[in-house]
Amino acid sequence: MLLNPFYPITFLKISSLKATIFLLSILLIKSSLLRLKGGLIGALFALILISGIFASSTITLGSLVYAYRLKKKSNPDDNQMQDLETVNV
Repeated sequence: MLLNPFYPITFLKISSLKATIFLLSILLIKSSLLRLKGGLIGALFALILISGIFASSTITLGSLVYAYRLKKKSNPDDNQMQDLETVNV
């Protein structure tokens, strides 16, 4: 079997290609993980904002209902002025 005189060059080409593929696959995995992390953080932030809006609107609606019930309970009959007479001594 004859030795190829260009074998070291071919070996270096293949080794560098393997190293490049390995590096690119690591970068691809890192990019995917960063995108996933960013999506999770964004989703959590959106969930916090939506729950805050929901809580504040619920509190506002509850206070409006409470004020309406208080207004409905106070009848005009309860607020009648009494006729007061002066006392002569």
